[in-house]
Amino acid sequence: MGDNAYVRKQIAGRFLPLPGNDIDTDRIIPARYLKVVTFAGLGEHVFEDDREQDRHHPFDDPRFQGASILVVGLNFGCGSSREHAPQALKGWGIRAIVGGSFAEIFFGNSIALGIPCVTADMADIEWLMAEAARNPKTEGVVDVEARVVRFGERTIKVGIPDGPRAQLVEGTWDATGVLLQAGDQIERVAASLPYIKGF
Repeated sequence: MGDNAYVRKQIAGRFLPLPGNDIDTDRIIPARYLKVVTFAGLGEHVFEDDREQDRHHPFDDPRFQGASILVVGLNFGCGSSREHAPQALKGWGIRAIVGGSFAEIFFGNSIALGIPCVTADMADIEWLMAEAARNPKTEGVVDVEARVVRFGERTIKVGIPDGPRAQLVEGTWDATGVLLQAGDQIERVAASLPYIKGF
């Protein structure tokens, strides 16, 4: 798919720090929104219950409105398998996530939406959260290709498995997009198969 809208080599934007570990998918998007037919509008309900309980929640903080890179702690996205969780974050405007660690299914669901989830040492995460809170207008970069995050004068090494990294950098993370681009080839192969030609 090459150089196209699917490529996620670098994500630039402002950072939104969300302190805490073990933030589960039910907190990210409450279960009552799982019955929706489409994902449209989920972004406005992200962390809805947490935000109702905490008037100073980072997602309501005016300093972080328009931020597109989320900074989280350990085991982010744990709990039930819920595609709605990364969909809600994407709907709010999150385009990349930097964390201490991610729940495996949440990580996979995020990559399937083209949202890079990169990991860093917790000392670096804590520094990044503090700096983002002190300098909310500062833009940084999640460089998936180089496996670093740049914020201000500092460059932080981050991790992402080779397979998902390649999908993001090459623009092949969208399975449907890959299939659609290979449509002519699929038709040619299908036409050559004797058990399909007769139908």
